[in-house]
Amino acid sequence: MLEAAGTALVALIDPFRLSMLFIGLVAGGIIGMLPGLGGVAAASILLPFIYKLDPLSGLAMLLGALGVVYTADTITSVLVGTPGSPASGPTSIEGFAMARRGEAGRALGGAFLASMLGGLIGVVILTLSIPIAGPLVLAFGTPGLLMLAIVGLAYASGLVGKSPVKGILAGTLGLFLGTVGAAPAEAELRYTFGNPYLLDGFSLAIVALGFFGVAEVVTMLGEGGAIAQARYRITGWLDGARDVVRNWSAVVTGSVIGVVTGLIPAIGANASTWIAYGQAISSMKDKSKVGKGEPRGMLAAEGANNATVTTDLVPTMLFGVPGGPAAAIFLGALYIYGFYPGPRFVQSHADLMFLIIWSMALAAIFGAFLSFLVSPWIARITRLEFGLVAAPLVVIMMIGAFESKKSLLDFYTLIAFGILGWLMKRASWPRAPLLVGFVLAVPIERNFWLTYQLHGWSWL
Repeated sequence: MLEAAGTALVALIDPFRLSMLFIGLVAGGIIGMLPGLGGVAAASILLPFIYKLDPLSGLAMLLGALGVVYTADTITSVLVGTPGSPASGPTSIEGFAMARRGEAGRALGGAFLASMLGGLIGVVILTLSIPIAGPLVLAFGTPGLLMLAIVGLAYASGLVGKSPVKGILAGTLGLFLGTVGAAPAEAELRYTFGNPYLLDGFSLAIVALGFFGVAEVVTMLGEGGAIAQARYRITGWLDGARDVVRNWSAVVTGSVIGVVTGLIPAIGANASTWIAYGQAISSMKDKSKVGKGEPRGMLAAEGANNATVTTDLVPTMLFGVPGGPAAAIFLGALYIYGFYPGPRFVQSHADLMFLIIWSMALAAIFGAFLSFLVSPWIARITRLEFGLVAAPLVVIMMIGAFESKKSLLDFYTLIAFGILGWLMKRASWPRAPLLVGFVLAVPIERNFWLTYQLHGWSWL
């Protein structure tokens, strides 16, 4: 085992392969900052370039992008309240509120450090869990998967916002939106009204951008002025580091939640962040600052999403079942190079396994380090008049929405969800449970159907 780890490290620090890793880091960082794109877009854009690279170089480039994208998406989430990816929803709530107070540097610094720690914890768990990951994943039966998804929805619905009833109703609306299109358990189309656009349901990117991105842009334009209400603090990232130290237990707990959900196929970072966010909030005695710039929940969520993206690779490599959408693209890259994941993958390709581990570790460290370097300068953006950045931001969001199905209806759907999100914000209805309900609609329905078919009601 140690010999394989050493061989993989020597192979990775080859100048060419290391440069491919950093190219992936830069590309993933840029794509992560663009609203609505995220890890899937980063891996998809880089995938055509790996055909002319050797396997280790091509996989290192992909892993560099995947390892940094959930760190870079923090920038857009904090500065303009628009999730860089659906998994950064909690950061857009708390981090953006901090930026509005002039604490953008503090929010960015804390989130970057928590992201790095979450990524490293995920790498450590990935390394230690190789011998036991198979039995652990198989230990989650369909009733356990169903209840895990329901717990995630309950956390977000009951703990975000002042009214649990509004949260539950918002989560229910998200579940309804998630049922549009083909049923996951049987050959049936629902609520499509004969429109081909709705056959595959609504895009997660459009739902996230509409309810959070467009809604925030409209609100900010109505209020006028700069993004931040107070002068930025160019050294505020040090305060963010102190936040991480004060809330270390939330970061570690969030990372562990990210690890567990990452081991389970199809749950992914979109759910783990909200579960971690809800758990962090539930552990607080004073919840009066929740949603108004409370760093604890944000740090837990950032630790969770970076731990998840790492451990997503465990079921991908051991069972050939992608842990998340980005992991599915990585699985395709393995097939391109002639690697076929399975229970014997670790034994037959131990050097490749450790190359993946080393790549994710370096991506977590250097991705956070680069973000730390630019965070004081990025914080300056919050003093710009929002009208100057609103137009290009809307264009970027529309591009992100169009990448979904490449249909003009993507734009109309984005605007419709944006209006609904703005109305919910004006009426003080929490939008986070809606996004969580949408993300978990398919896992809840599929696992409920399988659980009932296998166990009836005895599983209760």
